[in-house]
Amino acid sequence: MAGRFHYYEGYTMEEVTFPIRVFALMGIEKAIITNAAGGINLNFKPGDIMIIKDHLKLSSLSPLIGPNIEEFGTRFPDMLNVYDKNMINAAKEVANELNIKLQEGVYCYMAGPQYETLAEVKMIRMLGGDSVAMSTVPEVIVCSHSQIKVLGISCITDVLTENTEALTHEEVVEIANKASNDLCRLVEGFLRRI
Repeated sequence: MAGRFHYYEGYTMEEVTFPIRVFALMGIEKAIITNAAGGINLNFKPGDIMIIKDHLKLSSLSPLIGPNIEEFGTRFPDMLNVYDKNMINAAKEVANELNIKLQEGVYCYMAGPQYETLAEVKMIRMLGGDSVAMSTVPEVIVCSHSQIKVLGISCITDVLTENTEALTHEEVVEIANKASNDLCRLVEGFLRRI
């Protein structure tokens, strides 16, 4: 896919995750899900690429609310290993071969569309979050429910601190575009590997 639906755009969680359901019915077994995210980890820099090893869902919304569709998965899917370790290790090997520096961390999902307050940034940091954004987790939950293995990758657009100047959405997109070359090289190398 090129782009995605976001909950903050007014779509329902079912609509946001509908493409994943279609992929599952098509027999797709692995997914690479990317995003642009704000950096929470103070060791990160704008333009860094972060492999997602786990996530925090700081929203009560779930794409699995409502009747369970048994053909996709169990009513209460396990989320302990939602980001596939084999895919993560393969991505790290490819990055090393291509001399692409990777960060690794915990991605935090907030529904948006507003950016985070300083208090929220501090809370996420205290909870162990390394990045934050407004997408990915609903799709990852449905991937897990549908037994699709996931590699998650964030492009860090800025690092959020008390001294951070507010970025416009256009500036966030500009930083993400600058890092896209390494991200594309990583994904292409990963696809050749698997």
